[in-house]
Amino acid sequence: MKQLIIDFTNQISKAIVIGNSYAPAEKGRKLSNVLISGLGGSGIGGTIAAEVVASEARIPITTNNGYFIPGFVDDETLFLACSYSGNTEETISAAELAHEKGAKIVVISSGGKLKEMAEAHHWDYVGIPGGQPPRASFGLSFPEVLYVLHAHGIISKKFEKELEASIKLLDDNEAAIQKEALDVTEKLFGKIPIIYAADGFGGVATRFRQQINENSKMLCWHHVIPEMNHNELVGWRTKDENLAVILFRNTTDFKNIQARMDINKGTFAEYTNTTVEVWSKGESDLQRALYLIHIGDWISFFLGEKKGVDITEVKVIDHLKGELAKL
Repeated sequence: MKQLIIDFTNQISKAIVIGNSYAPAEKGRKLSNVLISGLGGSGIGGTIAAEVVASEARIPITTNNGYFIPGFVDDETLFLACSYSGNTEETISAAELAHEKGAKIVVISSGGKLKEMAEAHHWDYVGIPGGQPPRASFGLSFPEVLYVLHAHGIISKKFEKELEASIKLLDDNEAAIQKEALDVTEKLFGKIPIIYAADGFGGVATRFRQQINENSKMLCWHHVIPEMNHNELVGWRTKDENLAVILFRNTTDFKNIQARMDINKGTFAEYTNTTVEVWSKGESDLQRALYLIHIGDWISFFLGEKKGVDITEVKVIDHLKGELAKL
């Protein structure tokens, strides 16, 4: 896992090459909406992509994390089936339903049943290298979502320069990122992390929570500001030093959200002595998101290492899949 995190920018470089080779088999179809379907490490890229292009996308982009699809899906829907293995049963189910509705389907996977379905039904297919955990392949899968959206005229290609700038940003700051991740790890170790981020970075917070769950083998939770100010904030009533707040922040966050976070820190301080702020770097939301994702990946790795757990294993998920296979 350590080497896979180190290789993050190399993955992005490979993804750029793969993305530029994608060309829709069918052009000119009218598209009214996009649905990106996927789960876990395969699905989070769609969530983050939808957020970073929200202000630019010319049609609505929504995400789907289950067996079924919304009623609006029809022949004007661009449906992205994202499954690193190509065998995620929920995504396969959703793709079959989208096919029945006549949606334009694009599969992003390393193979598996979805690749077979793409070949059988003449769906577009974007193949990425396989052989590693889906959560450690974000740098390969996430950019492909952006390339597919661009190829269908939904967004411009400015993201490519931002991806290239992100590679340089992360490589130039790698030592500092790992040092900060180690410092944060010391503050979070032995505690339950509570992750907060600004609206528009909810997917980044979700990614960090997922990585702590899988790599660190820990429970934690996350929320987005300002939404949490209308509910969860009231839940801060009991002093508990087992809790540790971590705020993902950007200097470009809306001023009212900045103020909310600063005020919230005072509330958190009444109930826990541990509040950590992690500030992003970068000149665009895409760069800032990738920066926070990378440092979050390192924190989850160092937490797992400090706990002495097998960072790669996910036996409980394997057990679940095995039991479901008996149905």
